[in-house]
Amino acid sequence: MEAFLFIDFGSTYTKLTAVSAEEDVILATAKSYTTVETDVMDGYRKAYEDLVTRLDNGIEFTKKLACSSAAGGLKIVAIGLVPELTMEAAKRAALGAGARVTDVFSFKMNKSEVKKIRESRADMILLAGGTNGGNTDVILHNARMLRDGDIKVPIVVAGNKSCNDEIIDIFEGHMNYHITENVMPSLNNINVEPARETIRKIFMENIVKARGMSHVKEFISGILMPTPAAVLKAAEVLSEGTRDEDGIGDLAVIDIGGATTDVHTICEGAPSKPSVILRGLEEPVAKRTVEGDLGMRYSALSLYEAAGKRYLRRHQLKNLSDIDVGKEFDYRSRHTDFVPTKEEDIAFDEVMAKICVDISMKRHAGTVTQVYSPLGMMYSQEGKDLMELPYLVGTGGVIVNSKNPKDILKAGLFHEEDLESLKPRHPKYLLDEKYVLSALGLLAMVDEEKALRMLKKYIVEC
Repeated sequence: MEAFLFIDFGSTYTKLTAVSAEEDVILATAKSYTTVETDVMDGYRKAYEDLVTRLDNGIEFTKKLACSSAAGGLKIVAIGLVPELTMEAAKRAALGAGARVTDVFSFKMNKSEVKKIRESRADMILLAGGTNGGNTDVILHNARMLRDGDIKVPIVVAGNKSCNDEIIDIFEGHMNYHITENVMPSLNNINVEPARETIRKIFMENIVKARGMSHVKEFISGILMPTPAAVLKAAEVLSEGTRDEDGIGDLAVIDIGGATTDVHTICEGAPSKPSVILRGLEEPVAKRTVEGDLGMRYSALSLYEAAGKRYLRRHQLKNLSDIDVGKEFDYRSRHTDFVPTKEEDIAFDEVMAKICVDISMKRHAGTVTQVYSPLGMMYSQEGKDLMELPYLVGTGGVIVNSKNPKDILKAGLFHEEDLESLKPRHPKYLLDEKYVLSALGLLAMVDEEKALRMLKKYIVEC
């Protein structure tokens, strides 16, 4: 029997999914702790051995596709002209490619900023700046600063096309660079897809930086992408459908991991009420934000700091009142392989998850404020209006394994304490029951029709 094997090298767990090539069926799944401290293939082999025991004899894997967020995932520094425009466009391109944006810079860079980049653990730099035919001074200055700063990581150039020839002259023989289309070819016109695709290709070529990942490329069939990009692809297919079959419509996906919480929305986010003026850059239909301080294990201490008393009080459970909260967060940050088995530990993890959902949705959703005009009182909206969003999809280990996934997702709803937030009010709740969104996102790269059918089958109401 022929089958496809999908591998997700996650920040905490390596997850394997076997899918029938003939039928729209998941044959088996397995997972093991991601052994990035030694060799990621150790964790893969352990998961694979477990997977094989769940499969019938005679299974032949004709395709093996992988995604990864191991070793912290893909980390990018974004550089642009001004914070509100090209720097924001560069940041969106990086996030949409599945990256974690570790720092952003605007205007002409100085030596201390270049030193900060050089000493960081960034995997890539996205260099933007200027609309086509617009400002050339800043991006050329920053290109020279990067060259003179002895930067070794790949650089994606996605700025004013009028500067490309000069940037080639600056970088040639010194830098690992890749030139693509401008992320903002004209004022307020966002063009992020070419940069996203370039980032994905470089990611595939440079994934060997994670321990043991050099062996991965030897056994997969050709697709290797950041895990968040695979999840975003699955969300797009589920929402928008394919040429031959409709999707389910607008949705948001909340993905809680050990290191980050990602939110993906597939919707226009247009104002749901009259008398609203839109401000800021136009929002992309497919938008992703990543919160590097909101995670269940690696980022547990920063989650504790972000939560503060306000969010702990909002989501605290009665039976946790006597627990040393700070100690619990600290333990999880130091024991990233901790799997709760006691009721009180499971309950604490779910409180953490609710805080991740609440804060990440607040940061992702737009805001609205009152403004006064000659026509009277109106509203100013920045970002997406999600108040009438029909579907909220949950994924990530803590949600998938919870007995109360709906309760965790409800933490992402509009709350009277945040009156300016445009978070959802009354969505239906869907669950990635088999934890296969990333796997089906990989499948969608080669067969969208099959992926859509399986997404509709395995993303269930909760």
